[in-house]
Amino acid sequence: MTYNPFETSRWQLAHGRNLELGPRGVLMAIINVTPDSFSDGGRFADTAAAVAAALRSVEEGAEILDIGGESTRPDAEPVSAEDEQARILPVIAALARETAALISVDTYRAETARLAIDAGAHIVNDVHGLQREPAIAAVAAETGAGLCIMHTGRGRQKLGDVVDDQFHFLDRSLQMAADAGIGRERIVLDPGFGFAKDTEENLELMARFAELHRFALPLLVGTSRKRFIGAVTGRDAAARDGGTAATTALLRAAGAAVFRVHDVAINRDALVMADAMLTAKNSRRDMKP
Repeated sequence: MTYNPFETSRWQLAHGRNLELGPRGVLMAIINVTPDSFSDGGRFADTAAAVAAALRSVEEGAEILDIGGESTRPDAEPVSAEDEQARILPVIAALARETAALISVDTYRAETARLAIDAGAHIVNDVHGLQREPAIAAVAAETGAGLCIMHTGRGRQKLGDVVDDQFHFLDRSLQMAADAGIGRERIVLDPGFGFAKDTEENLELMARFAELHRFALPLLVGTSRKRFIGAVTGRDAAARDGGTAATTALLRAAGAAVFRVHDVAINRDALVMADAMLTAKNSRRDMKP
């Protein structure tokens, strides 16, 4: 049977939670508790500021709050596990008390993931696709966390075809997840826009996005304020939200399920419009004899 990304599925998460995916796009707000993230470093570097920003994002329409304590930009300084945990764990604990929104921890470290779930997180978002610290898969399995597995081209030789490389990398990650006992109902995939991909590769990945539905899993995308949007629009990072919203609408139409963004409000509007168009398209299809 052909996979339909717009049909209802339920992403199973930690602490007995789940999230409906498919019929409508879902927003994940980026909350960087870091001094050096590429577009908002330092804005939410203390617990109170990060919590306040997260709660504003919920009011604007975010259903998931993605909390990260280490910048993933290519030239970022490494952060110790202790520093990462000191940054994010108080934020996660506070949000678990103050909101019913889902909480994601942006980390590749197994111990950080375990502590974050203990503090109230529901989802592990690993930008290394389980392949930097494989023990993180066991943490996800043991805690029942939802898992976002991201593709990256960093630190390895990529295949020449941008979609072939998605399957080359993510098939290995999915096997690692299966070996750890993680069911597919707990997994979404992220093609990793901007992670060791140049402008042409990112645009080709957008153009060929529907090919990724061969994974038969929901797809999360993180294009927000990425360099390739700046290359196309000519805008600096802080002025790329309009371009980001355009990618959100285009990728929603192509079947993406979850959208990781900095500016929730503008991307909410983009999703509302894309979903309205998809509803109209499906209604017309249903009316045909």
